Amino acid sequence: MSESTATPFAADGIALLRAERIAKVFEETGTRIELFRDLDFSISAGDFIAVKGASGVGKSTFLHILGMLDHPTAGRVLFKGKDTVGLSDRALSQVRNGEIGFVFQFHHLLPDLTVRENVLMPARIAGRLRKAEEDRALELIRMVGMDHRLRHLPAELSGGERQRIALARALINNPGLLLCDEPSGNLDVKNSEHLHALLLDLNQRLNVAILVVTHDQGLAALAKRVYVMEGGGMRVER
Repeated sequence: MSESTATPFAADGIALLRAERIAKVFEETGTRIELFRDLDFSISAGDFIAVKGASGVGKSTFLHILGMLDHPTAGRVLFKGKDTVGLSDRALSQVRNGEIGFVFQFHHLLPDLTVRENVLMPARIAGRLRKAEEDRALELIRMVGMDHRLRHLPAELSGGERQRIALARALINNPGLLLCDEPSGNLDVKNSEHLHALLLDLNQRLNVAILVVTHDQGLAALAKRVYVMEGGGMRVER
């Protein structure tokens, strides 16, 4: 993003998440594939940013690197000012589970757990299953309009309902950052619009920073800033 400035820093001068000159290269069967190089990016509390681009340009890989699910070939990712390069798998897992929420194209709900139990699962993994988490789960389920489905299993829900539950689950540990990879990619127009409106509402109501990678122009239009990945780099669209 050398041709543009990154998103503004937070008031204390430290971005919530900052990537510096990150690159990703794959080498398979003697072929070198460079997805992107020298990308600088930052996102601050309360931001809503969309990243667009053609299939295969590396949007999902970029998101996974920012979320510490993958490692860059070069460059570094800082979370709350702390360099994550060199952190142990356990330390990275603690950051991901406690500080970052993820919503993917597929909901990944556990089929044998109810709506309530699925939303509470990240809190259970973190060892924080207390009344406060129980109350927060119910509030989040209400926010996404699913409080009438508390005891239902995923198989009893529509695709749009499952994705709303996945969104509530991503927020149970009160993360400051929500990373969304084509969150409405499997939904019809009506359910997509509902999910997009929910993302905007939760961004404003909870002040959670949201980064979405998407092909959906309607979702990108809701973002405060939009970037386009192309040709191994990234440019500002607006």
